[in-house]
Amino acid sequence: MQPWPAGERRRGENAGFWVESKEHKEVDMLSSSDLRKGLRIELDGVPYVITEFNFVKPGKGASIYNCKMKNLMNGSTLNRSYRSNETFQEAKLEERAMRYSYCDGDQYVFMDRNFEQISVQESVLGESRFFLNEEMEVTILLHNDRPIAVDLPTYIEKTIVETEPGCRGNTATNVLKAAKIAGGYTIQVPLFINQGDVIKIDTRTGEYGDRVRCARN
Repeated sequence: MQPWPAGERRRGENAGFWVESKEHKEVDMLSSSDLRKGLRIELDGVPYVITEFNFVKPGKGASIYNCKMKNLMNGSTLNRSYRSNETFQEAKLEERAMRYSYCDGDQYVFMDRNFEQISVQESVLGESRFFLNEEMEVTILLHNDRPIAVDLPTYIEKTIVETEPGCRGNTATNVLKAAKIAGGYTIQVPLFINQGDVIKIDTRTGEYGDRVRCARN
């Protein structure tokens, strides 16, 4: 594996963030006035990101900050309202650019440009594990040094390993059939797709995107 150039900063393809340096930043305390969409805070030891934010200033009394937040550990959401005198802890998160190396049982191993490794559990990757390719560049989100999410490129290419023969001359894309890629993941593809074809998959949805090239006869 070729290391990335020294000092290079990588950008997550899906998340739209710049990757932080490996060194941890000190965790800051935040006030209600700091609340905003996209802010990451920690509640009861769990990191959340604010997905929706609304500020209400009643005629009398303290201002109210309404937030909808997403749990970065399991994807669940919650709604909370805060008053102006409340404080919060900024989530201790780190984003690291890495490349997929290999699978060892239910552990998926990634390596950075300094050849340091991080193992990610299958449960963290979920269905994304089927979309990994060797040497694929990803961004791993860590909370207190624990991997909690892996951000893949938006589109990846995979070869169809099993499907019913394609219908010659049928170019319709609204009629689908089941097909499998390596690892056993089943995806719905147009009728004209054949075994051996290389297709593009949207990693955000796990759905078929396009045919990249036909199988070699």
